[in-house]
Amino acid sequence: MKRGILLVIWMTTVTTMLAQTSPYVTSGGELIFSASNYDGDGAIRFSPVINIQNLVNFDRTESFGFFTGLSVRNIGFIYDESDAVRKKVRTYNLGIPVGIKVGKLDGRFIYLGYELEIPLNYKEKTFINEDKEDKFNTWFSERTPGVYHTVMVGLQLPYGSNIKFKYYLTPFFDDSYDGVNQDGTPIVYPDVNVFYVSLNYALFKNEKFYYTSD
Repeated sequence: MKRGILLVIWMTTVTTMLAQTSPYVTSGGELIFSASNYDGDGAIRFSPVINIQNLVNFDRTESFGFFTGLSVRNIGFIYDESDAVRKKVRTYNLGIPVGIKVGKLDGRFIYLGYELEIPLNYKEKTFINEDKEDKFNTWFSERTPGVYHTVMVGLQLPYGSNIKFKYYLTPFFDDSYDGVNQDGTPIVYPDVNVFYVSLNYALFKNEKFYYTSD
């Protein structure tokens, strides 16, 4: 129910923004440090590529604006199935964000919003006693849900850099997946949600603005 409400708000906000005038486009990269709420051992996953964000900005005043856009994002996490077995999983997602910006839009401000992400490609690596034993990837995998619902908050700093926190409301794996291993035993994935902190540069910067320090 809550996700349905978020989707309605997302669609309404995008429609409203597209009706506004004088939009401008920005783009930037993203260095992601991700983890999960897995109840066991794991590690921070660093994914510098491929994370591309393109935003359409609608600034209503010098201190308030909206944004939407399109992104491609490499997101995943690392977890230990046992003392000997470690898994590294990730998806490449196509995202459509919608959010607001509040503060000094040509300098320092905060932004927050919602992003709908569609997983395109799933990849899984299995390590046994630190040796890689298996690796595969597949498009539009049944292991993951069809859509991820996410929320984010970030701080834009002078000169175009910013830091962002994002949480995935949708579990990483689809709990209805019923695959089996080669030995016939069922594949069991953990019920976890992913979150990350990322460093971004030039995400909101455009020739319209010159970012300066206070």
